[in-house]
Amino acid sequence: MTSYIIFALIGGLAVGALVGYLLHQRKTQQTLGELETYKTQQQEKITQENEQLTIRLQLQHEEKLEKARRELEDEHRDRRKELDRREERLEQRAENLQRQGDLISNREEDINRRLKELDNRSERLRTREEKLEKRGQDLDKREEEINLQWDEATKVLEHNAGISREEAKRQIEQRMLDDARNDAARQLRQIEEETQDEAEKKARRILSIAAQRYASDYISESTVSVVHLPSDDMKGRIIGREGRNIRALEAATGVDLIIDDTPEAVVVSCFDPIRREVGRRSLLKLVSDGRIHPARIEEVVTKTQEEMDGLIKEAGEEAVLKLDIHKVHPEIKKMLGRLKWRYSYGQNQWAHSIECGHLCGLMASELGMNVKLARRAALLHDIGKAMTHELEGSHAINGGNFLQKYGESAELVHAVKAHHEEIKPETPLAHLVIAADSLSGGRPGARREAIESYIQRLRDLEDIAYSFDGVDKAYAIQAGREIRVITSCEDINDDQAVLLCHDITKKIEREMTYPGQIKVTVIREMRIVDFAK
Repeated sequence: MTSYIIFALIGGLAVGALVGYLLHQRKTQQTLGELETYKTQQQEKITQENEQLTIRLQLQHEEKLEKARRELEDEHRDRRKELDRREERLEQRAENLQRQGDLISNREEDINRRLKELDNRSERLRTREEKLEKRGQDLDKREEEINLQWDEATKVLEHNAGISREEAKRQIEQRMLDDARNDAARQLRQIEEETQDEAEKKARRILSIAAQRYASDYISESTVSVVHLPSDDMKGRIIGREGRNIRALEAATGVDLIIDDTPEAVVVSCFDPIRREVGRRSLLKLVSDGRIHPARIEEVVTKTQEEMDGLIKEAGEEAVLKLDIHKVHPEIKKMLGRLKWRYSYGQNQWAHSIECGHLCGLMASELGMNVKLARRAALLHDIGKAMTHELEGSHAINGGNFLQKYGESAELVHAVKAHHEEIKPETPLAHLVIAADSLSGGRPGARREAIESYIQRLRDLEDIAYSFDGVDKAYAIQAGREIRVITSCEDINDDQAVLLCHDITKKIEREMTYPGQIKVTVIREMRIVDFAK
């Protein structure tokens, strides 16, 4: 049974192989037939393409021959036209030469005629020259006689006038210079009046808008720190045995404690406002606590200094937030916060800087300038006052250098350095900061001055006015912000009064130092008085 199966499988495999061979042979014959058909088609296609290419080349050759023939005909035609034009030009040239010959003959006749006329004119000119030469000799003689008469007349005039010719000439020149100076002064006065009227209108509008939109109250604060005690017995505890407590407190805070006969009060004195505030707060804590000894003093002073650092940082952050200013360096904020304990003529510089920022921003908005940059510059303009006890020099220059160190813009640094005009202000922002600073510091009640310096400034103003000729009286008014000068109407005229006002203004600018500006008013008045009897 198994052998039958094997034979059957072998037979099936043989039959399958034979069928596969026959199918392969059939497929091969079909492929050969297809290749033969493809070969025939390609040959026919190549033959057709060759015939088409031959026809195309023949057409192109015929076109080139036709094009060359047309070009030769065009060239022959152009040469023929050129020969015709040359022939016409030759004929015209021959005609022109004939006409020129006729013109030359006519011109020769004209030249001969003109030569005869020139000969006649030369003869007439020779005769006239002889007459002119004779007349010139007569004029020279007459000029000599006139010069002699002029010299004699000049001598007679000098004798009668009592002055020499040079002196009279000098007086005339001086009078002309005086007239020119008066005319210039008159024109200058007219121009200044027109310019001043226009500038005052615009300045008043801008400043009034800024002042109306920002108004704040002023409270004059004293720079002397006074600590009130519950009783006079506390003074002895503050001093301590043999003064050890007061010495420890002064050494730890760097301030001077003044304990005198003033009842229930101790004065804290220090040039540095931050150290003075630390001393005042430390003393208040010690008095409130009651435990006063060197160890406790050092502990309280250390904690108070840490609290002051936080208060300074908060004050700087508050100032920046009030003016909506961003990206301010922490060191700048710290220095800005120190201004909260800095005073100038009784005005708190921290509040003054914030107010200047508001005013400068309002004015910048009226002028169409960068409001945020104006606020930033005005807020930081007095930052140098927080370091004046540490660095020598002007607070404006020191502040500008400090801001430049921490990446502020060149325009802002220039505005800070120039706000007291120690360097010339060259940008509109610098002038805005100057105006805001003057407006904030010059408002009534904003600052307080010592009576001696106040009186001395008034005297200096009046002395400057009296130093000029023609001044009868001078009065310093408006707390030294204005001076009125009364002149003699017989000694100076209106134009000279204009020059006098300018001279007084320039001398005040050169010799005096003052906040804001000083108005100079020159009054020339003529009064005629009579009595009816």
